[in-house]
Amino acid sequence: MNTYNYAGIDVYDINNGKGFGITLFIQGCPHRCKGCHNPQTWDFNGGRSIAKDKVFDLILSLANNDNIVRLTLSGGEPFANIPICAQIAGAFKMQNPNKSVWVYSGYTYEELCELDGANYLLDECDVLVDGPYVHEKRDLSLAFRGSSNQRIIDLNKTREQNKIVLLNI
Repeated sequence: MNTYNYAGIDVYDINNGKGFGITLFIQGCPHRCKGCHNPQTWDFNGGRSIAKDKVFDLILSLANNDNIVRLTLSGGEPFANIPICAQIAGAFKMQNPNKSVWVYSGYTYEELCELDGANYLLDECDVLVDGPYVHEKRDLSLAFRGSSNQRIIDLNKTREQNKIVLLNI
């Protein structure tokens, strides 16, 4: 059976993007940031197993709710799982063109631009929260991120203007 490991799914999540959303926590992370609040997602062989077609069915059925305004891919590291994450984000956007896709990454945008295949996932996303969590830069007053080095990038405007444009939060 063609399966996928994931760490969890939060519905009506308000912590990982604007408005009510679905957050899919990806299993597997190479960064292993000191002080990470999701260390259970680090092991690529951990988490829960689900048939790949079932994860699509689940996300898309939850997305039909009018109160859901976004899908967030968090970690673990979505860019360590590009094929499945790009497929999920693309299917969500196709079914819900007026809803947004957020993605969190321990890589910076600049690093992702150099990472083989990352554009497949970036192209399906509207917002990128980039950079590793740095425990020494922890700041609980920041919206949608844990440390002050992390940026919230408006990917649509970044693509249009061909320069990094931060999302106005």
